[in-house]
Amino acid sequence: MAIFTGAGVAIVTPFKEDGSVNYERFAEQIEYQIKGGTDAIIVCGTTGEASTLSHEEHLAVIKFVVDQVNKRIPVIAGTGSNCTETAIYLSQEAEKIGADGLLVVTPYYNKATQKGLKEHFTMVANSVKIPILLYNIPSRTGGVNILPETVVSLCNEVENIVGVKDATDNFSQIARLMALADGSVDLYSGNDNQITPMLALGAKGVISVLSNVAPRQTHDICAKWFDGKIKESIKLQLDAIELVGALFCEVNPIPVKQAMNFMNMGAGIMRRPLTTMEPENAEKLKTAMKHYGLL
Repeated sequence: MAIFTGAGVAIVTPFKEDGSVNYERFAEQIEYQIKGGTDAIIVCGTTGEASTLSHEEHLAVIKFVVDQVNKRIPVIAGTGSNCTETAIYLSQEAEKIGADGLLVVTPYYNKATQKGLKEHFTMVANSVKIPILLYNIPSRTGGVNILPETVVSLCNEVENIVGVKDATDNFSQIARLMALADGSVDLYSGNDNQITPMLALGAKGVISVLSNVAPRQTHDICAKWFDGKIKESIKLQLDAIELVGALFCEVNPIPVKQAMNFMNMGAGIMRRPLTTMEPENAEKLKTAMKHYGLL
C-alpha cells in the first residue's frame, strides 16, 4: 500500500530573522496544510532547506512536525545525504521520532555509479523498517540519475523501498520505468507543472512546492483525476502553470518563501547561501499570484 495518494506538500521550514526555526509559524503552516486537504507532509526536503540544518536541527524539525500532525496524515522525513552513514543515522533517528516514511535523495557530489546507488539505498533501507521513497533529481545531484532498471530492482528486491519521487523531466525514462515496474513502483511527480502527465503514466500523486501556497488546488488536481474527472483535473493543472513558472523562476525555495511572505504566512528568511529574490522576479511572482487569486 502506498505511503500516500494525492498531493503531499514539500513543506517550507520557516526561519526567524536571526536564522532560528520559527516553530510558531511552522505550526500555523501545518494546520493550513491539513485544513487545505493536503494528503501528506514531506519535511526536511529541498524546499525545507535541509542542507542548511545541523543534524540536531534536522531531527528537531522532524519531531516537531510529527508531533504537530499527530497521525492525522502521513509525515515523510527527508533523510538523504551524500554520506551513507549519515543517511543511515538520520533515517534511524527519524524512524524513532515517529516518521511514517522517508524520502532519500540520490547522493550528491560523489557521483556514484548505479552499483553504488543500489548499495547506498539498500544499506539505508536495511537500517530501518518504515517505507522509503527514492528521490531522483539529477539537476541537484551533479547529473547522477537513478536509471529505471535500478529503481525497479530496488523496489523488487528491498522490501521497504516502495517508490520514487521523480524530478528528472525525462518522460521517456519515466514511461520506461513504469513499463518495467509493472505495478511494483509507487511513482510521485517532483514537478508541479507535470502532475497530470505523471498521473497519466500511473503516478500516485505529487510531492509539491505549489501546495505550500495552494494546498486545496494541488490536492484537487490529484483528487479529481482519481475520481475520473480528468478534464477538471487538467484545467486545474493548466490554471496553475503561470504561478508554477513564477515559483521556479529562481532556485527553490526562494520564490515560494517570498510567495508565503506576500501572503503573510511568515516563511521568513532563507539561510545562506540562498538569498532574497531579485525585485523583478518578485514582481513577476506577485503578478502570477494575483492572476491565480492568492493575493
